[in-house]
Amino acid sequence: MTMGKITFYEDRNFQGRSYETSSDCPELTSYLSRCNSCRVESGCFMVYDRSNFQGNQYFVRRGEYGDHQRMGMSDCIRSCRNIPMHSGQFRMRIYERENFGGQMHEMMDDCENMMDRYRMSDCQSCNVMDGHWLMYEQPNYKGRQMYLRPAEYRNFSNMGGSMGNMKWQSMRRIMDSC
Repeated sequence: MTMGKITFYEDRNFQGRSYETSSDCPELTSYLSRCNSCRVESGCFMVYDRSNFQGNQYFVRRGEYGDHQRMGMSDCIRSCRNIPMHSGQFRMRIYERENFGGQMHEMMDDCENMMDRYRMSDCQSCNVMDGHWLMYEQPNYKGRQMYLRPAEYRNFSNMGGSMGNMKWQSMRRIMDSC
């Protein structure tokens, strides 16, 4: 499995001191006083505006991200998680209520509108069995995002910050094409 590679810069437009990594980094201020831009050389990452993989999340793939505000982040980047590439099937069970309650649907592919496909207005828990997924607060893969790796997620409101209070409306697999 190949690891991704990302470089963070203190200032916008890839200026100032830099820090390069291929792994998870729970606290970028250990290496840089601030982080306002990044360049992804390979792979896919989630970047967060709070330490320890908390706060608003933003998915980045190969490319240049010269300004954290244009990425939709209100604060500078404080932590990042490397997303390993998954080959094989994708499987996730989504539930209408926390603790795997209410309607349940098993997904194996992308869903651009949960209400249209499943007649579910909200997803409050899920079990990711295979693959890595992104959930979005709006249909058609728009709005704030949340990264889900294989695990049981009994209650999104326990996931910290404003993420738990959101309604999730679409979800997409993170594919090898990053």
